[in-house]
Amino acid sequence: MNDDIHRRGAEAQRKRRGMLFFRRESMAGAYNGFRLAPFSAFSLRLCASAVGVLISLSTHAEVSVRDDVGNTVTLAQPARRIVSLAPHMTETLFAAGAGAHIIGTVEYSDHPEAAKKIPRVGGYSRLDLEAVAALKPDLLVGWQSGNAAAHLDKLKGLGYTMYVSQPNRIEDVASEIERLGVLAGTDAVAAAEAKRLRERLAALRAQYSGKSPVRTFYQIWKQPLMTVGRNQIITDAIRLCGGENVFGALEQMAATVTVEAVIAANPEVIVASGMGDSRPEWLDDWKRWTSMEAVKRDNLFFVPPELIQRHTPRFLDGTERLCRHLETVRQRRGY
Repeated sequence: MNDDIHRRGAEAQRKRRGMLFFRRESMAGAYNGFRLAPFSAFSLRLCASAVGVLISLSTHAEVSVRDDVGNTVTLAQPARRIVSLAPHMTETLFAAGAGAHIIGTVEYSDHPEAAKKIPRVGGYSRLDLEAVAALKPDLLVGWQSGNAAAHLDKLKGLGYTMYVSQPNRIEDVASEIERLGVLAGTDAVAAAEAKRLRERLAALRAQYSGKSPVRTFYQIWKQPLMTVGRNQIITDAIRLCGGENVFGALEQMAATVTVEAVIAANPEVIVASGMGDSRPEWLDDWKRWTSMEAVKRDNLFFVPPELIQRHTPRFLDGTERLCRHLETVRQRRGY
């Protein structure tokens, strides 16, 4: 009797083990000779389903950042239909990994190469608001000092979510890349790009800190004669290179000045960009004013505008050129 009870108990125990854990299989396709029993397979499917739900929730999670003018920008989920209202913002969006989500941009958005294929919605200073609306964007990226305030206000009034850009320091470019990455759900790409930019910036600061100051006049254009004021990012670049903007006390981003004011400021170097890839001919017009230190030592230099007049990662390329020019000025002092 006891043997029979023992035998039946052992048999029942083996069945329970088989149902709850594993059962030896000789059939092809078994993993390491074992196959999950029905209860375990169901558990795995349930876990897989839960993971899928979590991934879905993560993908559609609300994202929120503060833009350059202090507004909180919130989206129910990462942007997938972005319209860029400035060339530098198009380039920065690509740097943040969001290029594939740009469905519209403005004239002169020409970097990287893929930006040239994006449909246009006018120019940054003359937006085609109907073209913007027709694209049904879920995020607009504007430019405070470049876009017409009336256009930005109109688009906001129509209910569009808008991020407004105005990076006035080089560090702001890195921060902007990160924030756009958050809004587009491309955080990892954006963080890596921002890290590279900050490392380059730190290296430049280390290289040019402590250099003797160079009085610098930066010329945007000839007619009208324009320069940059205190809060413009180019002034930040001049400062990084050890230069002193001779009009750095002006409040305007882009200020109109006179030839007499430039002569009176007596800069040691004049740096110009103009509008194209070539050195502007009008830069040599300063040679008639032989009393200026910049003219005496032939310190008239050019930096391509796309490298120093756009608030993008390439701004550091322009800054490096500017720093080299200012170092040439120091070498020409002869003392």
